[in-house]
Amino acid sequence: MTDDATTPAPLEGLRVLDLATLFAGPLAATMLGDFGAEVIKVEHPVKPDPSRGHGPAKDGVGLWWKLLGRNKKAITLNLSTPEGREVLLKLAAESDVIIENFRPGTLEKWGLGWDELSAANPRLVLARVTGFGQFGPYSRRPGFGTLAEAMSGFAAITGEADGPPTLPPFGLADSIAALSTSYAVMAALAGRDKTGKGQVVDMAIIEPMLTILGPQPIWYDQLGYVQPRTGNRSTNNAPRNTYRTADEKWVAVSTSAQSIAERVMRLVGRPEFIDEPWFATGAGRAQHADELDEAVGSWIARHDRDEVITAFEKAEAAIAPIYDISDVMADEQYRALDSITEVEDEELGTVKMQNVLFRLSETPGAIKWAGRPHGADTDEILGGLGYDAAAIAELREKGAS
Repeated sequence: MTDDATTPAPLEGLRVLDLATLFAGPLAATMLGDFGAEVIKVEHPVKPDPSRGHGPAKDGVGLWWKLLGRNKKAITLNLSTPEGREVLLKLAAESDVIIENFRPGTLEKWGLGWDELSAANPRLVLARVTGFGQFGPYSRRPGFGTLAEAMSGFAAITGEADGPPTLPPFGLADSIAALSTSYAVMAALAGRDKTGKGQVVDMAIIEPMLTILGPQPIWYDQLGYVQPRTGNRSTNNAPRNTYRTADEKWVAVSTSAQSIAERVMRLVGRPEFIDEPWFATGAGRAQHADELDEAVGSWIARHDRDEVITAFEKAEAAIAPIYDISDVMADEQYRALDSITEVEDEELGTVKMQNVLFRLSETPGAIKWAGRPHGADTDEILGGLGYDAAAIAELREKGAS
């Protein structure tokens, strides 16, 4: 979505300080910035957010940062110095939200704990994003999304039945924690509207992952049932799998609804399955996944992907092609939604990236700029706090900025 200066953004007037790195905290701040919050990215003067160096780069410019740092102003501060602490407290006094992901106790060590921050601004919301939360026996362990994917139960149910537990090849837990953190911040701000007081958000990355896994805890509590690895199959319905087409491409089929399952079997020429007693429930069909997969897979294997998709759509059965990113970029539905949009960038020219997460009819979000160079807005932000050129130079001499 392009920036429309005539339409007020829903979070306009909200100031967010992003002290976090890699990736849940910063992505939460990005989501708030997409809908109008002024986000100030605070980085160490000589040790910037590592995402600037993660993944491929072009002309020495990290591309991941262009996405993660969009709509953020960039300032450098060394929070462990007295001068850096003073600047941060001044910023906190004029801000609504701070997002941080230091190990528990780090901000307190610097004299920037909740007591000091809330004294500077009683209406402040402090979102603390860590692997294991602010208390408990694991709270001081280093925490990354990979550990949450392992400990939540996700890896245990992912992969083939006779294969090893499998981790996702991207930051799944961090991304889900970012979504959860942005929601938690908005809930805390809504609470502030009622009480007049800020509060602390304690976001443990292991918990959103646990939540999205659905009924596993209650299954285990009530039945002692531990969900196994089943590859692409589901224990709740069938046919549900990936299937290779005649032109060596892949599609995914889902039959969560009974009516869809029946349509699929008629389409592939095996309507006799519909009359089987076990076919009447998803769980019953899942117990006969071998038979159903053979029926669906053999039919799909005789047709090219476009033919398969056309036939499924005509039958009103659920199917999708399995895309890589080149397919996503070319897809007509993504293009219609402007899901991948163009953003002008001062370093790389025009870049393409995911658009804002959702569309609002009256107060839409916008991408104003891609990730800025390290510390690019330091002088402007410090000047807004009353520091003149000499004072800014002194901060730099002391290693505070």
